Amino acid sequence: MQIDKNMTVGDILDMDKETAPFFFEMGMHCLGCPASRGESVEQACLVHGVDADELVSKINEFLANK
Repeated sequence: MQIDKNMTVGDILDMDKETAPFFFEMGMHCLGCPASRGESVEQACLVHGVDADELVSKINEFLANK
């Protein structure tokens, strides 16, 4: 399974709850909030000053190694 930056944070968390620490690490602490779950990875990264491509790469590497 792979993600991309157009997927919502909620969809990724629903796919694998173990991805939550990646979002916590970037400062996104309200993962249960409807607003944050509905944001795309790209939108969330923009708000938190994180490179979306780098985050997607880290999460995809994590998922591939499970």
